Amino acid sequence: MKDTLKLKNPIMINGEKITEVTHDSNEIDGILFATAESKRKAAAGMKNTSITPAAEFDFGLHLYLGFAAIVAVNPSYDFSDVERIKGHDVVEVMAIGRNFMLASDKEQPESDSGEPTETTPESTTPARQTSKKSE
Repeated sequence: MKDTLKLKNPIMINGEKITEVTHDSNEIDGILFATAESKRKAAAGMKNTSITPAAEFDFGLHLYLGFAAIVAVNPSYDFSDVERIKGHDVVEVMAIGRNFMLASDKEQPESDSGEPTETTPESTTPARQTSKKSE
C-alpha cells in the first residue's frame, strides 16, 4: 500500500530538498529485495560473508528493505539518495522494511461475538459446579 513518510530531517535529492517520501512495500520485487540485501551487507562491511541471521531479526535488512520500498515508487531516487536519511527517520524507514518482512496475508476478521474462533482451542477443563444453599 502506497504511503508517505514525512522526514524530520529533510535530505537533498537531485538538487531538491525532500521533506517527505512516498513508499510502497508491495512494489518490492526480487531484484529490489536482492539489491537491498546486497547493499545491507556492503554497508556492514560484509560483502562476501554468508552469516545470515533470521530475516525477522535482521534490522539492517529491514532498513534496506524500507529504502527499497521508497526507491520502488520513486524512479528518480536510488539507494545512495535514500541512504542519506538520518536521525529518527532511519527508524521509521526500518519499520517500513520490518512490516514488509512480518506482514501476513492471512488477516483474520475481528469478531465482537465473544465466540471462540477456529484458532482458539476449546477448554478441556469441565466447568466448576457451584452450590447454592437454599434459605
